[in-house]
Amino acid sequence: MWRIKLACLLLIFVQVQRVVLGTHDVYIVVMEGDPVVSYRGGVDGFPATAVDLDEEMDVTSEAVTSYALHLRGHHDKLLDSHLVEGTYEKLYSYHHLINGFAVHMSSLQAEFLRKAPGVKHVERDMKVQKLTTHTPQFLGLPTGVWPTGGGLDRAGEDVVIGFVDSGIYPQHPSFAAHKTDRYGPVPRYKGKCEKDLVTQRSFCNGKIVGAQHFAKAAMAAGAFNPDVEFASPLDGDGHGSHTAAIAAGNNGIPVRMHGHEFGKASGMAPRARVAVYKVLYRLFGGYVADVVAAIDQAVQDGVDILNLSVGPNSPPTATRTTFLNPFDAALLSAVKAGVFVAQAAGNGGPFPKTLVSFSPWITTVAAGVDDRRYKNHLTLGNGKLISGLGVSQY
Repeated sequence: MWRIKLACLLLIFVQVQRVVLGTHDVYIVVMEGDPVVSYRGGVDGFPATAVDLDEEMDVTSEAVTSYALHLRGHHDKLLDSHLVEGTYEKLYSYHHLINGFAVHMSSLQAEFLRKAPGVKHVERDMKVQKLTTHTPQFLGLPTGVWPTGGGLDRAGEDVVIGFVDSGIYPQHPSFAAHKTDRYGPVPRYKGKCEKDLVTQRSFCNGKIVGAQHFAKAAMAAGAFNPDVEFASPLDGDGHGSHTAAIAAGNNGIPVRMHGHEFGKASGMAPRARVAVYKVLYRLFGGYVADVVAAIDQAVQDGVDILNLSVGPNSPPTATRTTFLNPFDAALLSAVKAGVFVAQAAGNGGPFPKTLVSFSPWITTVAAGVDDRRYKNHLTLGNGKLISGLGVSQY
């Protein structure tokens, strides 16, 4: 009987804790101690895991896996010893690029963890947004970079580009597997392929070598609507497919729109492989906690390049220096791991202080222009015909 009473009291205590603690949000907690990519020893029983830039890290080695488990266990121990079970939910453990975790908890619990030993800082999760055929010729690729990489048919061969974006539409011809010039395996890439929830088909086909989605923070925040969003790597609005096609789309893809022919399109590296890490969704964009998890996973999987057409809605406020937040710290570790990182500059401008790519250690890509000019005609209601550049009904 006393056990039943004790269980009831514990249940009441947990419920009272939830009421007192109030509204929950997602927070990213960054810990002291190095993540896997920069750990050079110092913890008893765990050898160094960091490698030089000209070396390749074996993410399956005992040293890497044991140290990663050590960090994850340390995260769990901190939560168990400082917060009441049932009043929080850990969403991710970050251990490869940053040492920390994402947790759904109250502001009071966040303040409590800020004072806990071993905690560097605690930052409330932020929303992120999407940043958004003749270009290869305009850039001089056919006579410039492409010949140095084996020509048009080999440009980007064996390079894996990780796209942290809104997913992929695998049926698009830009991502079709070549029937005559098939892709071979990429031994160093260890990413996995999720299946389409409706067709149960894999998203991968040789051209696409990895496809995963990340939405735990979005779900915890109550932003994810399963009736509208795809809980899979499937692209919900075309943004991710668009960016992937620009960078790594197949060569010679006909472009037609509203009955107009716009020639044939090609990605900048048409033989590169595509690895998809979906973090952006149609209705709300995404959350930093999911983005950091995707970046962490992409580097573990072995991508050569990270492409991020994604950025925060506003500068982070939890750190005095803009680029010391968990997102940009993860990008720094990715660069240290030998990954080339490119991020869009943002949707703002041309006004000052509209840049949302803050990291000084990555390549930020801003808006540009090319030499395309389409002459068009517009017929007014009175029958008058107007000709000019940029005049269109679309």
